[in-house]
Amino acid sequence: MLVALAIGDQRAILTQDWDVFTRTGIGHLMSISGLHVTMISGLFAALVGFAWRRSERLTLALPARKAAALAAVAAALAYTLLAGFQVPAQRTLYMIAVVALALWFDRLESSSRVLAAALLIVLLLDPLAVTAPGFWLSFAAVAAILYVAAGRAADRHWLAGAARTQWAVTLGLAPLAVALFQQVSIISPIANAIAIPAVSFVVTPLALLATVLPAQWLLPLAHGVLELMMAGLDRLALVPGAVWQQHAPVGWAVALALGGALWMLAPRGVPARWVGALLLLPLLLAPPALPRGTAEIAVLDVGQGLAVVVRTRSYTMVYDAGPRYSLEADAGNRVVVPYLRGAGGTAVDALVVTHDDIDHAGGAASVMRVFPASALYTSVDAASPLVAGSASFRLPCRAGQRWRWDDVEFEVLYPADAAHADARHANDRSCVVRVSAGGKVALLTGDVEEAAERALLASASGALRADIALVPHHGSRTSSTAAFVAAVSPRFAVVPVGYRNRFGHPRPDVLDRYVAAGARILRTDRDGALSFRIGAEGVAVARHRDAARRYWSDWVPGEGRDFLPAGAIARPGAEE
Repeated sequence: MLVALAIGDQRAILTQDWDVFTRTGIGHLMSISGLHVTMISGLFAALVGFAWRRSERLTLALPARKAAALAAVAAALAYTLLAGFQVPAQRTLYMIAVVALALWFDRLESSSRVLAAALLIVLLLDPLAVTAPGFWLSFAAVAAILYVAAGRAADRHWLAGAARTQWAVTLGLAPLAVALFQQVSIISPIANAIAIPAVSFVVTPLALLATVLPAQWLLPLAHGVLELMMAGLDRLALVPGAVWQQHAPVGWAVALALGGALWMLAPRGVPARWVGALLLLPLLLAPPALPRGTAEIAVLDVGQGLAVVVRTRSYTMVYDAGPRYSLEADAGNRVVVPYLRGAGGTAVDALVVTHDDIDHAGGAASVMRVFPASALYTSVDAASPLVAGSASFRLPCRAGQRWRWDDVEFEVLYPADAAHADARHANDRSCVVRVSAGGKVALLTGDVEEAAERALLASASGALRADIALVPHHGSRTSSTAAFVAAVSPRFAVVPVGYRNRFGHPRPDVLDRYVAAGARILRTDRDGALSFRIGAEGVAVARHRDAARRYWSDWVPGEGRDFLPAGAIARPGAEE
């Protein structure tokens, strides 16, 4: 946004308070950015039209209305480029351009055709825009506004019109928000009533004036107003029940909910508009729970790092939370938390942070911020900032720790006290956890290296055999010794690894050892996220690359034929 560009360092406000924007329903301020493009283009059109009409020569050369249309398009293009050329701003730019063309050729077009033309232009210029949530939310918001405004009697008061518009946007976008983010802000109408006027009529004008006038004092003033607005939004975000959160709905439920929203927003006179609310109910249907004695293990694709979510019927364990990507982004808030929300999770019963490498612990704080863990098993020192504030529920990983959830057994195999104290490298302090359900076993190995593998062979060799095993240390040459691979003998060897990573993981000779032991190699850089279910009915596996294939994905005929079909999820009974 131009506000952030003009204020400079104050852009940090928009990133640090992302949770506030999410909980209050403002998000990236997408709807406001489109409004700003319209405001700027309208202002320039009015100024050019006003000046143009005062010149007889200019008016004879070109009608003032056409000159104003050109000025509107030029101003909209300039502002859109300054704002980052995001989809919401593009949509407004193209709509303005379509209206300008209609005025230029003296043709009056309906608002729906203008929106459709803008949609066509966006898709022609950027077909992959459909993969961005902003594309759907932006066009859906405008469509909802047009649906409740076009061809209907004007409201008696502007407040009534604003309330109806806000109701249309809130209700119309709710199914999409649940589908895309698994949450809907309940207090978004109040938040928008504060943020839109403050940013549109105070902050943005002040920031724009500061860019063209020698009046730097305008920037602190704009910042002060923005800070005051953020303080109000922060209070709103803390209101209990400010956000509705749930599982990811199925596609047909989203389609029904959109139809129900349209029915509820229909004009007066349409019979039984309340029936539309019934069509929203399937959106709330929870997915079937896992049967007792079954565990679902998801190895998430977080790049060069590790994040695993283990779910039983009623409990959830997160094993490592992936890497940190930047000061604001990590695998915790970008991958693990969205996955937990999509699965309908409300809490993390155990968080295992195997060791203090940033590619394993970088997202732990983000996970704990959203889903406070009941217990934290880790070899990371309590003073480490990676697990700050966890002293009250932190449990050092120790061999022999056991717990049972829904007839699924969990056991920590490593480290023992001596190994933990004497380990020269953080990798050899990694927590190794064994998950057993219905006689099937998954072995979660972290980054253990040769020394830790020898200790495991000496202390727990009988417990190492597994159906599914994480390849230690991403397939590094310092791990997966021949003796360890022979003791584990997994059916599936899972390599959590980043695409074309700079470490050269996994090493070909390491993969050869697992293949020689009869294992099938699965890699997150090639297969995407991997989902397993283990239980009395067997082992089932699904690869995200198969379940969510895109037309730009490479595909070799026959690849993945031994796995569940595209679109399926791992379920007991689909045994490998």
